[in-house]
Amino acid sequence: QVRLVESGGGLVQAGASLRLSCAASGRTLRFYSMGWFRQAPGKEREFVAAIIWSGQTKKYTDSVKGRFTIFRNDTSNTLFLDMNSLKPEDTAVYYCAAGLVSTIPVASVRAFSDWGQGTQVTVSS
Repeated sequence: QVRLVESGGGLVQAGASLRLSCAASGRTLRFYSMGWFRQAPGKEREFVAAIIWSGQTKKYTDSVKGRFTIFRNDTSNTLFLDMNSLKPEDTAVYYCAAGLVSTIPVASVRAFSDWGQGTQVTVSS
């Protein structure tokens, strides 16, 4: 099991930037995919971005391409999500997730077995 602790959420105005962090511990991440999902009130949890830990493969949902960047720090086993040009529709609880690399597409919640507690991001207009 991978333990995940997110931080970095907050309340910002539209157009601002935030950096989310996810500290991972408990397992070697070499064979893991890690991702960010978000869930707005009344909506299903949706994919935001993912990275295959052992490589540089990254994937993003269309609505955040060019604005969000997922990256990692191998030394500290920390996953990051840089979010720029934030929009009110980005408002949600953001979750960090980890899962062993498999044939399940990383855009699916089923690809991930371990989840953090979530961090709130609120973007005002």
